[in-house]
Amino acid sequence: MTNMERPSLRVVLSGCSGGSKSTLLAKLADVGFRTIPEPGRRIVDEALRGDGTALPWVDLAASARRAINVAAEHLRVAREERGWTFFDRGLVDAAVALQHATSRAASVTLAAFPPYHRRVF
Repeated sequence: MTNMERPSLRVVLSGCSGGSKSTLLAKLADVGFRTIPEPGRRIVDEALRGDGTALPWVDLAASARRAINVAAEHLRVAREERGWTFFDRGLVDAAVALQHATSRAASVTLAAFPPYHRRVF
């Protein structure tokens, strides 16, 4: 099966900070899998450089909405690729953060997006 014949398979790695998600992601990248970093790190880096105020400890709802937008873009790009893509956290974590900040059900937020693979690590 060529790469173009393979379906797009998107797997999310989720869990607590310090749970080795990034370490596993790095190992997957080392052996040739496509990997996507955690949206939260990018958002914090942008905010600290003065490119935004969506810091989770300042405005959790704004941070979660920004993470949803970043994760949605990551998913869109990954859907155009074939084969496996592994995500460090992503849309699920951002939807749960938004639920925590606003009471908007994560299932409602997630319904608008294509699913990840049914296996979550």
